[in-house]
Amino acid sequence: MAFVHGGRLVAQSLKRHGTTHLFTLCGGHIQAIYDGCLDEDIRVVDTRHEQTAGHAADGYARVTGRPGVCAVTAGPGVTDVVTAVANAQRAGVPLICIGGAGPKLLCDMGSLQDMDHVTLMRPITKWSVQVPETRRIPEYIDAAFRIAQAGVPGPVFLEMPLDLLMNMHDDADLPATLPFAQPPRPGGDPASVALAAELLKNAKRPCFLVGTQLRWSPARERIAAALEHFGAPVYVNGMARGALPSAHPLLFSRSRRFALGQADVVFVLGTPFDFRVDYGRSPTWSEDVKIIQIDLDGAELGRNRRIDVGVHADSGIFLEQLVRELGPKKLEFAEWTAQVRVDEDKRRAKMQPEIESNDSPPNPLRLCAELGKRLKPNDIVIGDGGDFVATAANVLKMQWPQMWMDPGPLGTLGVGPGYAMAAKLARPDANVVLVYGDGSFGLHALEFEAMARQNIPVIAVIGNDAGWTQIRRGQVDIYGADRAVATALEYTRYEKVVEACGGRGWWVEKAEEIGPALDEAFACGKPACVNVKIAKSDFRKGAISV
Repeated sequence: MAFVHGGRLVAQSLKRHGTTHLFTLCGGHIQAIYDGCLDEDIRVVDTRHEQTAGHAADGYARVTGRPGVCAVTAGPGVTDVVTAVANAQRAGVPLICIGGAGPKLLCDMGSLQDMDHVTLMRPITKWSVQVPETRRIPEYIDAAFRIAQAGVPGPVFLEMPLDLLMNMHDDADLPATLPFAQPPRPGGDPASVALAAELLKNAKRPCFLVGTQLRWSPARERIAAALEHFGAPVYVNGMARGALPSAHPLLFSRSRRFALGQADVVFVLGTPFDFRVDYGRSPTWSEDVKIIQIDLDGAELGRNRRIDVGVHADSGIFLEQLVRELGPKKLEFAEWTAQVRVDEDKRRAKMQPEIESNDSPPNPLRLCAELGKRLKPNDIVIGDGGDFVATAANVLKMQWPQMWMDPGPLGTLGVGPGYAMAAKLARPDANVVLVYGDGSFGLHALEFEAMARQNIPVIAVIGNDAGWTQIRRGQVDIYGADRAVATALEYTRYEKVVEACGGRGWWVEKAEEIGPALDEAFACGKPACVNVKIAKSDFRKGAISV
């Protein structure tokens, strides 16, 4: 062992936790970390904006199941990453954000980019702290990984002053702590599990809502068998998408409002009563429905509405407990499931004419359907936008190990390039498709230069309707077309931006051009952009969330 600088201690500590990539935008305060990563064989991936570096750490965590790591320089480097950290916090994603800072000996003297980062980051992290001295860097990184993955996952911020990273220390002086092989996850208390089982056995019209927390469950891969045991309709959102095969007879998506309005027992697993489910309110939810809520955050239980059983537990572990409590005989709610299927099929049938449309400009549903035909079993789709992305979420059929990644409930635009870079690096054999709105493309378009330069080939598909349509549609309805300001765009040739950055681009205006353009983009081996002028559609009419 030897005396090494603090940056090398950072890299050694990250490597102990299985970190393979560090996402960053360069800055003088954090250069020592890069030097350490070179020695420890951690790939340094640079972006063109710190927000993207943060989103990339978030995306890396979603794909691998382990915290992603980003490093940003002091002052504006930290303020630029705030949005990405806040997005991870709201979505429950574990990441470690390392922020540079001026030397401790110059604190409050006006050194370059000096500011109080720790206080700034405290409201949007699980832990925000300055590492006090060089020898304690490994200890603090161990703690950061532990805290980021404990309970509801989330981000941690570690401030590392420049002199700590430059100072030397013996790398044999490791902390007494060790990384967990797997973060602990709680099961439900037996009494609550028994009560939940009794409610399910006596139910006539039950259903299950399964949310993002399932991503972090050690029982994640076994969840399909558990849900099949209950024989009731299942709805998934966020990172739970793909938990059941897309053609599974118990999986539904378009009929959720019908099911919630009719159900007598609903299990809500790892997802909050927020705007996505109308806060648990009537008439979206039946007045006399019995609710069993399961969440990794005990404080979330019963927020926004009364519940009948609250279980502080991991969603996957709870479902396996429920199976054991019910015994070996599977439940069956065939009549109820058939009623839900009628509503589901009716709503899907309304989509079909647009999916099959040969009109030009192409219908957005047709574009999404053409994309879906080309997805392979290991591919990853990222949604970055509003109206067009929501359309894609309804059309594309996902099944694990395929993944759907979107920002989550904070609704952050601009997540796409960071998620896509991380996804391609974490799963190099996958096609990574970035489904874009034309508005969101503008936030971080120059990240395609970073992708091209670092050989990170992803495929962007832009639904270009010349507007911020998710906002504009309601704006026109409320205020009138002549007062709809700040929401109109042009049919801009965004694919040429990607070409200028070293990628490939295609402009599509006709339905018959979609397939060939997508095929070429998938095969080209470079960052690619298929920019499609899409027609207007009423599929999402009235869909606005606040």
